[in-house]
Formats: sequence, C-alpha cells, structure tokens
Amino acid sequence: MSMITFRRWAFVVILMFGCVLTVSSCTVGPDFVAPPPPATKAYTAGSDTTLHGTQHITAGEKPTVKWWRAFGSSALDLVMTQALHDNNDLAAAKAKLARMQEETSAVAGSALWPQVSLAGEAGRKKYGVALFGPSDFSIPPFTYYSLGPQVSYLLDFAGGERRTVERQQAIAEMETHKLAAVRLTLAGNVMAQVLEIVSAKAQAAVLDNIISDDRKNLDLVKIARKAGSATLTDVLSAQSQLARDLALLPPLRQQLSRAEHALAILVGKAPADWRVPDFTLSALTLPHDLPLSLPSELVRDRPDIRAWEAQLHAAGAAVGIATARLYPSITLTANTMQESLTPENLFDASGNTWAFAAGLTAPIFNGGSLRAQKRAAENAYKEAFAHYRQVVLESFGQVADVLKALEHDAELVVAQRHALETAQAALKLARLSYSAGNTGVLQVLDAERLSNQARLGLTRARVRRYQDTALLYLALGGGSLSAESTPKKDGNTGGGHR
Repeated sequence: MSMITFRRWAFVVILMFGCVLTVSSCTVGPDFVAPPPPATKAYTAGSDTTLHGTQHITAGEKPTVKWWRAFGSSALDLVMTQALHDNNDLAAAKAKLARMQEETSAVAGSALWPQVSLAGEAGRKKYGVALFGPSDFSIPPFTYYSLGPQVSYLLDFAGGERRTVERQQAIAEMETHKLAAVRLTLAGNVMAQVLEIVSAKAQAAVLDNIISDDRKNLDLVKIARKAGSATLTDVLSAQSQLARDLALLPPLRQQLSRAEHALAILVGKAPADWRVPDFTLSALTLPHDLPLSLPSELVRDRPDIRAWEAQLHAAGAAVGIATARLYPSITLTANTMQESLTPENLFDASGNTWAFAAGLTAPIFNGGSLRAQKRAAENAYKEAFAHYRQVVLESFGQVADVLKALEHDAELVVAQRHALETAQAALKLARLSYSAGNTGVLQVLDAERLSNQARLGLTRARVRRYQDTALLYLALGGGSLSAESTPKKDGNTGGGHR
C-alpha cells in the first residue's frame, strides 16, 4: 500500500474516531431528579404543637446530634457511645459500605477509562499446510519472543457505561444511607433497652413498697384476729393479696434480665462480661422542649427515605443502561509489539509491529428481548417510585402517631396521678373506718388494691412518656447522626425522570 493510500486511510480512521467521540458525548435514558418533597405542611389533622403538661413542641427545629443527651444521663451517653463504637451489626454495615465503594471505583475505572495491559509471550511454533496450502514450501520449527503494551477502549456511544457507573454510585449511596439507618436503629434499640431496665426497676420498687404494706396489713389482721376483731377469712384475704403482689415480681425481674442482656449485646459484649450501669427513672430527665422537623425537611433527614431515593436513582440509571443496549457498540483496540526469534534481539527496531482496530457491534434481531428488558427496567423504576412514596407516607404516619402518643401520654400521667391521689384518700378513710370497727378488712384490702394499681399505673405512664419522647427523635431521623457518613450530591444526582 502506497504512502498516499496509507495517509488517506489514516485520515478516515482519525475522522471516524473524532465523529464517534463527538457522538459518544450523549447519554440515552432519563436523567435523575430527586422527587419534590410533599406539599403537606403538618403531620396531623389538628395542631402538631399541642402537648399537655411540661413538654412543648418547637416546629421547624431538627433533633440535635446525640439526641439522647436531652435525657440528662451521663451513663446513657457512655453506653450509647460504646454501642456506636463496638456494635457488630454496625461494623458489618460499615464493611459493606466500604466494599460497595470499592466496587464503585472498580466499575468507574473499567468503564470510563482505556484499559492498558502489557502482553508478553515466548513459544515454539511449526506452520503446516493449513497456512500455506499444497506446496513444497515449508518453514522449519522456530522459537519466538514478543513483548509490548495493548490498549482497548469501549467508546461510550450511547452513555451505557456512564449509566452503569451512575447506577453503581447510586447503589453505594444507598448503602451509605442504610449505614445511617443502622446507626439510628442501634441508638433506638439502646434507648429502648435502657428504658426497659428503668421501667422494670421502677415498677419493682413500687411493688416492693406495696409488698411491704401487704406484710404490715397481714400482721395487723393477725393481731386483730387474736383480739377477736377479725376472722380467718380476713387473714386469708390479706395473705391472698400478698401472694398476688409477690407474683408480679418474677416477670419484672425477667424483663430486667432480658433488657440487661440485650443491652450488653448491643454494646458488643457478652452478658457475663459487661456490667450494666445503674439506670433509674429518677436519674433521667424528661426533655421539655421537643424538636419537630417540617414535613418537607423530613424526607432529607430520615435515612430510610434517603436510601429509597438512592434506590430510585439506581433504577432510573438501569433504564438508561437498558436503552443503551439498543444502540451500536464500538470498541477501539491498539497494540505495539516487539517480536524476535532470539531474546537478545527482542528490542531491535526491525522487530517492531503495531495494530489498530475499531470494532462495531449493533443489535439487529434478538427476538425483542432488548426492548423487553428496557420495559422491565421502566417498570422496575415505577415499582421503586411507589415504594419511595409509601416510605415517605409511612414516615409521616410514624411522626403523627408519636405526636398523638405524647399528647395522650401527658393526659394519662395527669389522669393516673389524680387516680392515685383519689385511691390513697379512699385507702386512708378505709383504714380509719376499719380501726373504728365500722368496716371489715375486705374493704381495706380492696382500697389497697385500687391504690396499688394506681401507683403502678402512674409509674408505667411516666415511663411510657419517656419511651414516646425517644420515639419522636427516632421518627424525625435522629438528627445529624443519620448523616454522619452521607456524601453530598452533585447537581446530577438527586427521583423522578427528567
């Protein structure tokens, strides 16, 4: 081939290469845009900020990082810090995120950049008639050596490779938000177990006082029977009351043991190797000023919503990948080799060889499978979008439930306190009447039963108020704790199609 012909072909190849690079700048498929926040302005049909008692809601304020400090317990803060550092589920989630980030880097490196390798070969060869045909000409066996770089590059003609990288990045981002969700769940579980411990101890303390009163009553009834003012039925009734109250203690002790063991596991320790701090209800402070993020901000604060948004992004990128498969695929390859029959002459200029090629693959007939894959990807996107909207609605429902629970908890505490005051007054009158001989011991025991129920009811109502307060922080996304490892998005990564 003459030098002019070679130059013409070289010009054609360069021109084709330039045209392909120009065309390859387009990316088929939908660009991802984050779904707009819901237009709703409130979580409940009534007022979101109406609470009874000492707690108040501040609308538009987000939870602070380490929200559990609002409960005023240094022991709780130490346990929470230890759990966030040593918990095994959290460690596994961190390792999974690191793996996904490395896989994303691998995809980006293989898809968007040329692949360069060094190839070397040494061998011995003998050509036969299959190469030269029926001829007396023959080449004796020979040894050969070759060494040189090879380059290959898949031109992203339709943007399928860029969509692949985009999808992998969205998946990695989803794992980032899942890690934040694991953190939030862990903090919530630690708080729940601490409050279980507090609840069991508080109820047990009340029961200890009740049982002490039962024993005193039993002694008094026995003394009255010896004096002839009480009957055996009265003694048996007092004994029965004591036995019933004693039977309430083992379940509380089991509740306490189970919560302590669960808390040890949450902090990454075996129950036998870790001592639970002495949590008590009196050592906790009920937060007075409670935050309440706006509904439009909640979708950015809750890690589960952000995870579904990232999954929606990945589903949108998958539509682009499936669309790109309908377009031709162009691959450029090139190599330059040094060849020789002896090792010492391997780098002589006479042994220099090179090759450049452009390969084209275009779908013509595949039985409609590629278009079916594209439709399947589009339906998968619709499915992910429906799940995303459902998660947003459920999160709003959770906040609404907790707000109403706090409102009702405050009412319940007031009602239980009034019930206790009334029951204690009735018990006092019953004891005075019994001492005067106007009523029997059964009336006193019945008054004591009502008083005891009111005392336990008030304790449970107070603990429930703490529990629902913690649930509010969790329903709002746990403050900036949920965003500790959340990367910032650029302008191209944000769920809807555009």
